[in-house]
Amino acid sequence: MLESAQLNLAARPTMTDALDTLEHDNLGSTVYHLLCNALIQGKLKPGERLKIRELAARLGTSVTPVRDAILRLVQEQALAMKSARDIRVPHMTVARYLEIRAIRIKLEGLAAEMAAQNADAAQIALLEELVRQNEQALADGDTARGCDLNQRFHFALVDIAGMPFLQGILYRIWLQMGPLIADVYGAGGDDMLDFHYPVLDAIRTHDGPAAARAISDDILCGGQVILQHLQAAPAPDA
Repeated sequence: MLESAQLNLAARPTMTDALDTLEHDNLGSTVYHLLCNALIQGKLKPGERLKIRELAARLGTSVTPVRDAILRLVQEQALAMKSARDIRVPHMTVARYLEIRAIRIKLEGLAAEMAAQNADAAQIALLEELVRQNEQALADGDTARGCDLNQRFHFALVDIAGMPFLQGILYRIWLQMGPLIADVYGAGGDDMLDFHYPVLDAIRTHDGPAAARAISDDILCGGQVILQHLQAAPAPDA
């Protein structure tokens, strides 16, 4: 009986084991969110190849959390894995873009409508400041900053709407859209910002349906340069 008890005790995880697991989980989550931000902000471009060992070296970690993060992003269709050595940011097809666009219109329209109903003076001022900074970024020719501010404006609407579950859904959508939007943002010029002004007007007057229509116009009309870019591009590899 004593021998059996000793064996059972030895099989139990120690405090060190638990801390090692916690550290690994935290590191994996950190790497995952770093890669997510790189995708959403367009720091990773469509077609760009990711090498696990190179990423691990740049991040100063082992390959395990990087591999785990990449596999998670592959499952979320934010990355494409043809083989263990061929992991890339996928190219968007026209059909996929049109599907995502239709979903965004519905979901971001809902977020804009709820944001218009909920927004207080401080939240409206935040949206105005994001638009003002985006104006400056475009005037300065800083497309990377402009693209980042564009994404922050869209996500601010979801924050103001107070819909965290919807935010999670849209976050996964933007993992796929981020590289594409960044790729064409500079070519879009003022169209990438002009449709934010009617959104602001609707939110200032707390007109939910008008805010939903305005964000729909932003996605449709402001995103026209994206559709044209995809239609002119060669068909991506399967």
